[in-house]
Amino acid sequence: MASEASQAQKARTALQELGENDKGEFKRKDSTYRSWIGKDKDFPAEAGRYHLYISWACPWANRCAATMYLKGLEDAIGLSVTHPTWQRTKPDDPSDEHTGWTFASPDDPPFSSSTGHGSFPPKECIPDTVNGAKYIRDLYEMSKDTGGKYTVPVLWDKKTKQIVNNESADIVRMFNSAFNEHAKNPDLDLYPEELVKDIDAVNDWVYPNINNGVYRCGFAQKQGAYEEAFQDLFAALDRCEETLGKQRYIAGNKLTEADVRLFQTLIRFDEVYVVYFKTNKYFIRERPNLRNYVRDLYHIPGIGKGVHMYHIKTHYLTSHPRLNYFAIVPHGETGPDGSGKGWWTEAPEGRDNF
Repeated sequence: MASEASQAQKARTALQELGENDKGEFKRKDSTYRSWIGKDKDFPAEAGRYHLYISWACPWANRCAATMYLKGLEDAIGLSVTHPTWQRTKPDDPSDEHTGWTFASPDDPPFSSSTGHGSFPPKECIPDTVNGAKYIRDLYEMSKDTGGKYTVPVLWDKKTKQIVNNESADIVRMFNSAFNEHAKNPDLDLYPEELVKDIDAVNDWVYPNINNGVYRCGFAQKQGAYEEAFQDLFAALDRCEETLGKQRYIAGNKLTEADVRLFQTLIRFDEVYVVYFKTNKYFIRERPNLRNYVRDLYHIPGIGKGVHMYHIKTHYLTSHPRLNYFAIVPHGETGPDGSGKGWWTEAPEGRDNF
């Protein structure tokens, strides 16, 4: 009983990650599984051996899915997709209140939020066909996790039955190069040697200020922490707008992982972050270079294929009772179910002139 209580205490969500200070800042914890796949690495690159667990809603997980599609690895790596609405992961244990990612089949009945509000069908979900897990948490417990944070993406090794890696940046790099023997598009390089310094430099300011910056705004618990994150976010977005007026992609004139990473935040911005995370200085669609950049990337099949606005809107607005107790999903441009035509689906203007 003591060990079960200890595990329940450790279980936490991203919303609970606050620094040990009185500033009310959101401080994201580092990923805990960092093994590597490739030649002379921790695991060999074998087709059919690995399985990717994601949520269509999660921008970190969607980096991995987009890279998998861009490289043409769908036949080499399996995929499971959770329901967008977090559920209690130990529903039979009243002492464990953790909520998290839950698997469902498209023909399952709709979920309600953990507070019992709303009705959200499991469309576009893919159950766990490898382990039969009901929750992402189950996979971590199968791997004897001691961290207590059960995130996606998860890259799973079916042979040794354990988590290989849960850091999206690592998984993107592995998908880009380690599986070229099994890829349909092996010549596509999202981390080309001639742009490595530029890509790394872009990632260094885009991640803290934009990718994680929206969360620093939305999960801040004091006005000062929010204001600081807000200023950092829009200064970085202004920098993107200026840069994208001079070149087609964010790290140069070639599509790279820096674009895949930035896109995931931008595509969620107008429909979710402006409302939910209070990032309301302007919409992405109001900035011409950012607007057409998002449209340009969306029309790349491997990137657009991973955009599921129903999952995006439903997850954010139904999974954090502290922020939206009644799970009301704002209408926005695409409607509560995310099915309406968004501005990003229109053809880009001028991006091919670079």
